[in-house]
Amino acid sequence: MPKGSDTLWDLAIAEVEKRESPDDDGKRLEVWEKSILFMGNKNGGKTTIILRCLEREEIPKPTLALEYTFGRRARRHNTPKDTAHFWELGGGTSLLELIRIPITSNNIRSFAVVLVLDLSKPNELWTTMEKLLQVTRNHVNKILTKLEKTNPEEATEIKQRMRNNLQRDHPDYELVDPFPIPLVIIGSKYDIFHFTSKSEALLLKARVLINHLAFGYDKSKSVSMDHSKPLFIPAGLDSLSQIGPPPASDSDIGKMCANTPLELWKKVFEKTFPPKSSCDLQDTKDPAQDLQYAEYEVDVMRAQKNQELEQYKRNASKSWKEMDFDSD
Repeated sequence: MPKGSDTLWDLAIAEVEKRESPDDDGKRLEVWEKSILFMGNKNGGKTTIILRCLEREEIPKPTLALEYTFGRRARRHNTPKDTAHFWELGGGTSLLELIRIPITSNNIRSFAVVLVLDLSKPNELWTTMEKLLQVTRNHVNKILTKLEKTNPEEATEIKQRMRNNLQRDHPDYELVDPFPIPLVIIGSKYDIFHFTSKSEALLLKARVLINHLAFGYDKSKSVSMDHSKPLFIPAGLDSLSQIGPPPASDSDIGKMCANTPLELWKKVFEKTFPPKSSCDLQDTKDPAQDLQYAEYEVDVMRAQKNQELEQYKRNASKSWKEMDFDSD
């Protein structure tokens, strides 16, 4: 029991000693921290999934930029709690530069990405997926390149961990370039294609999956590859032969110039669902400019602060350029 005279520092030391001391079985208590970045289509259901995983009964609100929350869970009674950091990128593909803030060299070993794609907006789906995954992959690869110079063994271990999702005898072993960190792709709003509500059961599956990434809970053993039902495919269990060719005639496929199966699927998909332009996808409304929120005194003060900010940025431009967000 802490004494009344204990300082905050004393309590912090006691907490660390408690975490590092052996438990009843003589084993040290392993406490971990995991981080997950949720990204995807605007209004695609990312916040709903996070709230459900954290068992919070809140009404989801639109995510304006990059938002953070966390959850804590104990694996059993009277043990220290593990911590999971949840980041959510708003704005679809309009705020790509913010991806580098949550993913750093300090947490790359325990980071995962959840990409939520809105199935009700097929014209945005492929472009959103491609842009978000490309920027994230590039940023992670830059971090791993840096890590190779300081700790090559660890960099190799991180890369090999993802490659291990595919067995060496997998037919696509040489064709696949694994995403450099754990990645889950969730197709949201599937229930609108069925005229009965299945959203609760699907959210439960998503919750089990996220809890595995965040807190190390057991993986779901569910597998579903029937395209007439919600798909649930763990990494490494599908193959190009099982997926099959895209739904197009042989003559149409023959006219398409593609170097990989993924490129071929993209061309057939975009022929069926022409993608929206980049301008349409990046049209993020600034709530500060929304007339329904107008307040004269607040707006005057905001304008003044904006001027001060611009002056500060001009005066401190050199310092801003020197800030390191693991972007090199």
